[in-house]
Amino acid sequence: MAVSLRALRLSAFVAGGLFAAGLTGPAFAQSFEPVTFRYLASHGSVSPHELAYELGYFEGSGIELENVGYAGGGPESLFALASGSVDIGSAATAAVINSIAGGNDFVAAYPSNGINDQVQSVFYVLEDSPIKSIADIAGKTIAVNTLGAHLDYTVREALHGIGLPQDAANLVVVPGPQLEQTLRSGQVDVAALGYWQSTFAGALTANGGVRGVFDDTDVLGELAGGFIVLRRDFVEAHPEAARDFVEQSVRAADWSRQNPQEARAVLARILSERGENGDLAKHWVGFGLREGAQAVPRDLDFWIEVLEREGSLPEGKFKAADLLFQPNGNTKSN
Repeated sequence: MAVSLRALRLSAFVAGGLFAAGLTGPAFAQSFEPVTFRYLASHGSVSPHELAYELGYFEGSGIELENVGYAGGGPESLFALASGSVDIGSAATAAVINSIAGGNDFVAAYPSNGINDQVQSVFYVLEDSPIKSIADIAGKTIAVNTLGAHLDYTVREALHGIGLPQDAANLVVVPGPQLEQTLRSGQVDVAALGYWQSTFAGALTANGGVRGVFDDTDVLGELAGGFIVLRRDFVEAHPEAARDFVEQSVRAADWSRQNPQEARAVLARILSERGENGDLAKHWVGFGLREGAQAVPRDLDFWIEVLEREGSLPEGKFKAADLLFQPNGNTKSN
């Protein structure tokens, strides 16, 4: 049964639920002092809240977004959130759960992306590579954007699934814009392009000479890839702004699915304004989210079970209901 993030509570401090159905504009007239949400961008991509801001969905709400730089990956984003350097974090589900388990009082606001048949992380090799299957990546070097996040855990699960040690492959960190060059120059055996890096993946495949060995849906199935995260104290201080932030971000994600060409045009403009290559936007395949940014228990339970199996999470400490909306209105932290 789906648990709608239109019902997901940001915290016990946000009364009346998070989402209103059938939104056609800002959720309500501004009733709070202006609030600035600081965030780190991701090279070659955008988050739904960035799209919402560009579409004008926050106009009249008092919400401002401030891009304070780039994050190399989810863990870096969570570190910045924990330190107070930013107000919005974005990371793979496993990284979010690990961070909360480690003592950070974070709230999973809405899923940033999902993986499915259209939106995937793909592990690419050169056309003439001897690597043909997951078993062949043992002992090989794989380029990922960061360690301890989605691609890292996907490799671990892929190897575990065929009975190999989870550390049988060697992962090295390579920034998204350099992944193609690193692969083509032979510095790595495999380049992993995350579901959020479809712009780079599209350019890589368009240039030819590469093939995908496997993707994350082969290993994990369909699920939410990661979540946008807020600090609970920030939500307590700005409950109405936090609610509107989530409402309009989800609205923008739905709009992008219904208007993919227009969404690519907006993405091209955002990338160009950042000084990136706006032409890459033509390769963008969307956020991969379900309608209404819905989540199902497996989105979190899958990773909770993995982390328990690995021993990094105490057995029974968390379940999906602890992190998603509960009918009794309670949202547990640590």
